[in-house]
Amino acid sequence: MPGDPSKNLTVATTGASGSLFLKHFLSLVVRDIRVQNVNFIASNSGLRVMAEELGLRGRNNLITQLVGKPSKKIREQSNDDIGANIASGSYMADAMVVIPCSAGTLGRIANGISVRLIERAADVCLKEKRPLVLCFRETPLNKIHIRNMYRAADAGATIFPLIPAFYFHPANLDAMAEEFACRVLAHIGLPQTGAFHWKS
Repeated sequence: MPGDPSKNLTVATTGASGSLFLKHFLSLVVRDIRVQNVNFIASNSGLRVMAEELGLRGRNNLITQLVGKPSKKIREQSNDDIGANIASGSYMADAMVVIPCSAGTLGRIANGISVRLIERAADVCLKEKRPLVLCFRETPLNKIHIRNMYRAADAGATIFPLIPAFYFHPANLDAMAEEFACRVLAHIGLPQTGAFHWKS
């Protein structure tokens, strides 16, 4: 919305199916003038899933491959760099979104296991009381998944399952993925003008 302060976001992707949702999320973020900076982290498993689902070829020009053009606002971070800016609570990030979020990543976040940057950045959001959105992608759920979702939510995270909507009659997979991305962005205070709104 006009007049809102610029946003500084952390976006991570992990080894769960659903790379199309990440692609549309980042595309919307790139176009949103309210977003000033994005720190982007991809796990090794996330890179493999993106390669299989989107046809990406390695890490070179990763952002260009994802959103179709270079973006100065997106800074890639190595998941192995535990000393990166977003690993510290003194670095001001307005929100973090993990999309998609694997069961393994959820488990590590829920139990405070911060071996790599994705989990550490999430841990920082929780301890600093900043929005953390986990777009969890797994099915069926076992009791460990359910307990970890509860633990993460109890610690302050939002569990935002990667479940697309059908009530707006999406024309294709891209429309479905973009609408989901719009809902996530609205949840962190960045409503999108093109999003579907239910009218009774």
